[in-house]
Amino acid sequence: MFDDIKFDERGLVPCVTQDVFTGEVLMLAYMNRETLQMTLESGYATYFSRSRQEVWVKGKHSGNMQKVVKIKYDCDGDTILLLVEQKGAACHTGEKTCFFREITKDGVIETKGAEGCVGANALLKDYQTILDRRDNPKEDSYTNYLLTKGVEKICKKVGEESSEVIIAAMKHNKEEVIYEISDFMYHISVLMVEQGVTWNDIFEEIEKRRK
Repeated sequence: MFDDIKFDERGLVPCVTQDVFTGEVLMLAYMNRETLQMTLESGYATYFSRSRQEVWVKGKHSGNMQKVVKIKYDCDGDTILLLVEQKGAACHTGEKTCFFREITKDGVIETKGAEGCVGANALLKDYQTILDRRDNPKEDSYTNYLLTKGVEKICKKVGEESSEVIIAAMKHNKEEVIYEISDFMYHISVLMVEQGVTWNDIFEEIEKRRK
């Protein structure tokens, strides 16, 4: 197994880890045959720590686990790519990604958080927030209220919001349409979390329909 993977003289191969929802590159680590096999079997990212010279299950102590969605490797077989669902921060500094510093012509600046994630990524980040509310409930959270009430309440809200989109569209009010679609997409995301559906599932289905 892993005949196509080119492990170096130390038996290691670099592994780039990417957030499956936002597309952010979270970190760079290393794997050997053992930890790659462990990752496949457990479904959670497991690396080999060069500094400690030991197997390293990401998030085992911090709780910031990485649930693996896909494992890929590049055309030369010398780099692994993990697509993961990141729980909490990937970086030991507490930042979401290890790549929060940017080199510019004026020097190095820190881009805290997920700056640069725009477009569809905003929707994906919203989904992650809903997941976090599910796993770490907050008092007076509307998201937690919906999730507690269950699928019937969530579906009712989805129906209400879809009606609001139609009403806004019939009035030809662009600003209102934008506002109501945003509400609708939020409630759809809550429904998806409740049903165990990810945006990756939706994107894959859309891709299938193109063929």
